[in-house]
Amino acid sequence: MALFESLCAELDSLLQEAVEMKWPFVPEKWQYKQSISSKDKTNLNDLINKHVHQLLDLLRTSIMAQEAQMSLAIVFLVDRFLYWSDESGRLLKITKLLHKQHPDTPIAPQLVIRQARVFLNSGKLQKAESILSSLIYKNGTTGCWVYNSDSDRVLVQAVSVQVRGMVLQKLGLWLQAAELIWASLVGYYSLPQPDKKGIGTSLGLLANVLVSMNDEDFHAFKTNPDINFASLLGNAGSHRLLSAAQAAKMAVVYSQYTSLYVLTNVTAQGTCLLPYSFSLACPESQRESFLQKAREAFAIGLLTKAKGELVTSQQELHTFLKAAYSITITDKWLHAPEEVVEKAAQACQQSLGIFYKYCKASTQEKDVLSVEIMHQITRVKHLLGVEHFPNSDKGSFIPDTYRNLKGPSVNFTQEGFSKILEGFQKYHASLYETTKSCKRTKDGVAAKLCLTALETTAGSVNTKCHTELAEQKPRGSGSSNVSLSQNANLSPTLESTGSSWFKLSNNSSHQTSSSLQRSGSGQGGSMSDQSNIPTESDDGGCSHSDKNTKQKPQSRGISSPPVLQSIVPKPLSHSPQSQAVHCEIETEVLDTDGKTDFVAENKGSLPFLSQLVLKTASSSLGESFGSQSSWEKISTGQYSPMCEKNKPNPLLKSRSQSAGSDGSFFIIDSVEAGSFADQGNTASHPVNTGIPSQSVSDQNATTEQSSYEMLKLQENGNKANEVKCAKKAPENIHILCYSCLHHSTAPVPDDQFKLFEQDYKALLAGICHQCLLKRLCSNTVLFKLEKVHTAHNALHLKFSKATGLWTAKETCVYIGDLMNKEGKQRRAIEIQFLHQEERLSSYVGKDYLKPREIQYHLKDVERQMTAQYYVTEFNKSLYDKDVLAQIFFIPSDALLILNRNEIVGCITVEPYMLGDFIKLTNNTGKKKLDAEATKYGLAFGHFTYLFSGGQEVVVDLQGWTTSNGKGLTYLTDPQIHSTRSPQGPSNFAERGLGFFLKEQHGPTCNEVCNLLKLPPLIKPHV
Repeated sequence: MALFESLCAELDSLLQEAVEMKWPFVPEKWQYKQSISSKDKTNLNDLINKHVHQLLDLLRTSIMAQEAQMSLAIVFLVDRFLYWSDESGRLLKITKLLHKQHPDTPIAPQLVIRQARVFLNSGKLQKAESILSSLIYKNGTTGCWVYNSDSDRVLVQAVSVQVRGMVLQKLGLWLQAAELIWASLVGYYSLPQPDKKGIGTSLGLLANVLVSMNDEDFHAFKTNPDINFASLLGNAGSHRLLSAAQAAKMAVVYSQYTSLYVLTNVTAQGTCLLPYSFSLACPESQRESFLQKAREAFAIGLLTKAKGELVTSQQELHTFLKAAYSITITDKWLHAPEEVVEKAAQACQQSLGIFYKYCKASTQEKDVLSVEIMHQITRVKHLLGVEHFPNSDKGSFIPDTYRNLKGPSVNFTQEGFSKILEGFQKYHASLYETTKSCKRTKDGVAAKLCLTALETTAGSVNTKCHTELAEQKPRGSGSSNVSLSQNANLSPTLESTGSSWFKLSNNSSHQTSSSLQRSGSGQGGSMSDQSNIPTESDDGGCSHSDKNTKQKPQSRGISSPPVLQSIVPKPLSHSPQSQAVHCEIETEVLDTDGKTDFVAENKGSLPFLSQLVLKTASSSLGESFGSQSSWEKISTGQYSPMCEKNKPNPLLKSRSQSAGSDGSFFIIDSVEAGSFADQGNTASHPVNTGIPSQSVSDQNATTEQSSYEMLKLQENGNKANEVKCAKKAPENIHILCYSCLHHSTAPVPDDQFKLFEQDYKALLAGICHQCLLKRLCSNTVLFKLEKVHTAHNALHLKFSKATGLWTAKETCVYIGDLMNKEGKQRRAIEIQFLHQEERLSSYVGKDYLKPREIQYHLKDVERQMTAQYYVTEFNKSLYDKDVLAQIFFIPSDALLILNRNEIVGCITVEPYMLGDFIKLTNNTGKKKLDAEATKYGLAFGHFTYLFSGGQEVVVDLQGWTTSNGKGLTYLTDPQIHSTRSPQGPSNFAERGLGFFLKEQHGPTCNEVCNLLKLPPLIKPHV
């Protein structure tokens, strides 16, 4: 065809090879070559960008001519460009339509794995796992795709294993993630020509995982007989952070011809070196040297873009911000002038506010916002004196000094890769078999899909094709589901696009439909649409915050920097979705790829991609209220973005009038006020919201009264069972704790929440739980965020149950929109911070509705990470017994919000998840008997009781699970009843153990307990 002939020879050749299925991934010129010429240093992204309007015209013509193979080949090629512009989600929708219309036409593995990446970034981890496990288990087989060689299958498996490692990284399973990423490295190296791009990506990922991993897991990883650690990372393996820095530096060299990869990996290198300079292992005499090396790494990253160059990738912008803020912090510790550091930090804060707005903007707005962000990055470079480095290779983005790094001499083979995969085969086989049983069928016959996950809606759904441009309708308006029938024709839609096709060619200055957030960016839709965010750790029930709190908040003088006011994003529009003020977790609209709104609202939208009309039959938020369940009710009331918009309240820290404390942390036992059974039957008063609700007849689904509501008020008006500080505590020395090893007899300072240099050093090096609470625990100072849409410096605190240490990173955080999600105790807030594990993923902050002491937030994190520790051991038992299920607790961290060096706020933060939220058990005796996953939850409680020696049990299980209860379950906000610590508001201690043993689990074990051969439970004396 004429358009095909008009393409340049290089692109013409690539397109012909794509049609012929020459490779499963579109290759870069430099990717498989040992000797690189100047012509090989150009990137495919640049080539496609020059000819994108021709490719889109060709795609349009091919679809109209029903040439499915050519259409999908063009999509295959264009995906490499749109990935850089965060447009993968919409291109995948076209892929699905074509695949449903032409199921016998091959879909490239690159597109299938791209779908897994989009699911990962948007929080649909079960669907991502389904795709990846299928590709790994089936040796890369996907639909009609034909491989040219076995090495191509190895490549697809290596990429799948790599992305699955990213899933486990997001879940905080560092050791398991490192093992998978290592496996991908073996696969890449074993190819006839090692895949330098894949190797560089996996080395960068490994560096990030090692930074977060605890030393105990690192030792297990390094000494694993199946992992030849020294062959790749050499002597640097003597310390975890130096090994991570070495991996990142190698990644930089492997990917030196692509600016984004260099920026990503060199920033990872600096992020490894900076914390090492504060570690106990770093000699004091070498500390400044490592700080200088970290600074050099961040500077290299900041120089990958020249002034005025447009950045169109969310990932790239986020990494630029991280590099700019990190070099600011590094210069602070190198004693740069305080006023310079302050100005640079403010520029980073302002940039993060713009970036938050960028993530929600249309494409045309994104271009403007990107320029604003990069202007601030340039300002930081100027303030801190970032200078260019000697570079003799014009096509490279790294300094000459990095080229001295010698590549490792490894002997990885495809046989060795297959042997490593055999170790994971049982898990991937079980997950594949489990998810395969959930595959959607039509008229009783399985659809001809290249992978189940390309059509992921479970249950029977009627499908109908829509090809005409239509007006946007609210959800639940009766429109049909997404699909494309065999006889459908896209011609009407394509004809309607006209000359708008050419709008994509000028630096991607197209406009996204306002009704659609980019799936590739990890946002997946406006956050008011995204459901299933649990916001409390105790039982459900509609409630609102107590307006008559007894504490009188006192402002600590914090205010938003004036520079931020001009970039504060506007609150969410007053759409039907955002009007809801009360909803339930498990009944909100599920935003799956099979039920997705995709309607072009603006005539200037992205040509063709945004004008395909995909309408849904998913229920609106309003309709979900008619099916409320008492298992988990949440409300927003006065804390919705529309109400919060006009509130002038600053971020407050409140004080009560009780005496101070200088001791460590324990919980005061409560005064008995009747039996817990009587308290559990106390009726709560529902809030009249004006929204109709529906009673639930299933008595087993009735939630026990919240453990917080069980607390009785003492006569003086103070609540019993408060988390309090004691004046005396046992002095247990932790050999890895900075504070224990640098013991100070100095009293807690008068202004307890002002941090000094010694405090920073302790937090950055690692501090045990007891020392952290001894320093920060207070009965007088209460925290609550009162203002959103502000950026702040912060300390990102991670807790490891295995080592008992809290470790901090200095970061920058943006407090975004309230999420229209409230529980009885906490509310959910959109959060962006620079040191989040996944740059493209969304994160949820959780803050108490009433002002709380800081120890409440820290205890929430410790409890969830303790549950994660237990469930990791439980999963090993499931795996050993070939049980087709795995349970995960998503990781939870703490963010200490700072105003200069003073702590003015604290929230917990965790990855955002999408899926069907379900409450399996509560914290007393209730359980959801009709959920298959409940029996695994009860077996897990049984396991934790035995594993802890009869001292602890994890309860209040809630999260996201598959419809058949097998496969993968992701949990959050657990409670733990424990006799290892005094009884408290969420810990019923021995009585809580009794609830579980006698009522929730009961005297009879279920089939999972029996399969695991767990010894019978012995009832304690209660």
